Amino acid sequence: MDVGTISIVLVFGLLFLLGIGMPLGFASAILAALVMIMKFEPTLLTDPTSFGTGLLTSNPGTGPLYLLTQKIFDLMTEYVLISVPLFIFMAALLERSGIAKQMYDSLDFWLSRARGGVAIVTSIMAVLMAAMSGIIGGEVVLLGLIALPQMLRLGYNQNLAIGTICASGSLGTMIPPSIVLIIYGLITETSIKALFTGAFIPGFMLASFIMIYIVVRTQLDPSQAPLPEPREGDPEGGEKLVMFGGFVSVVVAGISAILLARIAFLTVMGRNDPSVEGFEPPPLGMVSDLPWLIGIGVLALLFIFLVAGRQRTASGWEHGKGLVPPLAVIGIVLGSIYGGVTGITEAAGMGAVAVFLIALFRGEASVDLLWVSMMRTLRSTGTIIWVTIGAATLAGAYTLAGGPTYIAQLIIGAEMPTMLVILTMMVILLFMGAFMDWVGIVLLIIPVFLPIVKRLPIDEIGFLGTLSPQHVAIWFGVLFCMNMQVSFLSPPFGPAAFYLKSVAPPHISLTDIFRGFLPFIGVQLVALAVLLIWPTIVTILL
Repeated sequence: MDVGTISIVLVFGLLFLLGIGMPLGFASAILAALVMIMKFEPTLLTDPTSFGTGLLTSNPGTGPLYLLTQKIFDLMTEYVLISVPLFIFMAALLERSGIAKQMYDSLDFWLSRARGGVAIVTSIMAVLMAAMSGIIGGEVVLLGLIALPQMLRLGYNQNLAIGTICASGSLGTMIPPSIVLIIYGLITETSIKALFTGAFIPGFMLASFIMIYIVVRTQLDPSQAPLPEPREGDPEGGEKLVMFGGFVSVVVAGISAILLARIAFLTVMGRNDPSVEGFEPPPLGMVSDLPWLIGIGVLALLFIFLVAGRQRTASGWEHGKGLVPPLAVIGIVLGSIYGGVTGITEAAGMGAVAVFLIALFRGEASVDLLWVSMMRTLRSTGTIIWVTIGAATLAGAYTLAGGPTYIAQLIIGAEMPTMLVILTMMVILLFMGAFMDWVGIVLLIIPVFLPIVKRLPIDEIGFLGTLSPQHVAIWFGVLFCMNMQVSFLSPPFGPAAFYLKSVAPPHISLTDIFRGFLPFIGVQLVALAVLLIWPTIVTILL
């Protein structure tokens, strides 16, 4: 059977099976079997009794079936895939422990008196949580439990509160260590560390856009975010600023001391000796880094003792210490990856252990905490793995049938301008994202789209700057993640709506939640447009 007919059957078959409620993993596996039969042994459809006489069934374990099973085996045995359950476990521990609640209280103390401050606090908290674990569903649920009641109690506009929580809570898609980027890197054989680095600026750009939108909206219409009543004992503007400076100085002094101790350790072990063959300088680990690290530490101490004073510094520390554990976890996870200390998987394991030790130190660790976190990890990982197996099987079957080549020739044969081709892909991804899980999309669509993008004239991609050939896959991966960011809010099946509905007050309906999304979807589309217009924003840190 020709690949064009197979493609039509595949599209309508997938829509039908998903429409009747079949899980994506099983729907993909059924269609994979159908694709293999249509391409390599179509007589099984017209004469099932002919089993054992065709290319698929005559010699089990060989031919197309062997290639397909080998592809699935290779994917499932990728070492970096272990990082997925580790990051999920870390997120589950964060959700069940009091670390996130204390972080919210600290941010609320510093920003609550600003117009729209609680919404901004919610966005900053989402960024920090995204940088710790890269999990989306847990963030939306946790923010819905902690921030939504607070904003509604203070009289915030309901749509603003809902949109802030869902848009900010889905930032784990973009901000490293994003699981979406990990799976994309595995499927496309792209460096995950490079993907993390490339997504860093776009991720924080999107977070900044959300916060700017909140500030502009609340300044134009102050009734959207009434200022809370002053709390007894709250320091006034200048006093609070000095207290915050004292807190930051303590953190900076502590980080400087840790880095100095690290340099001493590296020097004793001979790991920062340039004369060693094959030497690669460790980031912030050379003896030449000593003067400015010592200078920063001294300046921090001078601010503490000469400007803030011990009492205001102690008060600032008391109100800000809830930010220290999250920053420590971020430093461990991202610092070990970018510092070249460990790989992605080891960093995920270190982060999970760090969160558990923090919970243990705080007296919140228990058998129940571990059990509930592990059960949630098992359920979430099982879902991802089954979808991965099913979708990867379908993608592999379609590839063996010649699907990607057919689609590439179809698109290139249309002789559309380069940016129109990419825009068409974006529309398809946005449409698919409204109905399918991101795991299925990255496994089914990206293996078809990425080779086409690589064949496009590279100087015609974007309007500002020109990508290098080795950065095309990285840029398209970040672009894909930004697109999936929109899909988490896209009706009718935007996952963020259902996550929030599970913890929202009864009077808030799904319709209310989707209505609250709309302006934030616009913000996300603006960020997506920036990546399309200025693709080299992804390569700034590479």
